[in-house]
Amino acid sequence: MSDDEIIELLNNKDEGAITAVKGKYYSYLYKISYQIVGNHEDAEECLNDILLELWNTSLSINQGSLHAFLVKLTKRISINKVKSQNRQKRMPSEGLVPLEEIEETVFGGTTPETELDNKLLDDAINRFLGTLSKEKRSLFVARYYYYDSLKDVADYCGISEGKAKSILFRIRKKLKSFLEKEGFTI
Repeated sequence: MSDDEIIELLNNKDEGAITAVKGKYYSYLYKISYQIVGNHEDAEECLNDILLELWNTSLSINQGSLHAFLVKLTKRISINKVKSQNRQKRMPSEGLVPLEEIEETVFGGTTPETELDNKLLDDAINRFLGTLSKEKRSLFVARYYYYDSLKDVADYCGISEGKAKSILFRIRKKLKSFLEKEGFTI
């Protein structure tokens, strides 16, 4: 079933839409959530929250953007889950390491007032990623978009963890400089 068909079902409040989303995206969204929250139970809970929010906000999804909407929603709900746990004095997830590394470079917000700024920032980051070699871009995306561990990222690129860490550090410095030249305050 296509994303546009699923969105149509969601807008018509057809429960088959949730079944279709589970069939098409569940394992993908689970991987993203698990990388952030760090355990099966919390990832499952996040996915239930994602499906509920998807059901409640279906009219705000544009045609052709279901995948992007679900990924963004998964990240937001999973990160909020970890933040909530940290407030309750639980141990932080290993999945937060990439966020801690990159938050020195890029700050984001989830309020309506910052949506335009976030869109402009997304566009600038995408332009920056276009300037990187395929290997560096893959390394950056795997680490900061898919939340893969440093070891997995290094293995994927066929380099040592130390080299991957060093490359990512240099990319973050270049990204910071690029964003400052684009007019973003870092």
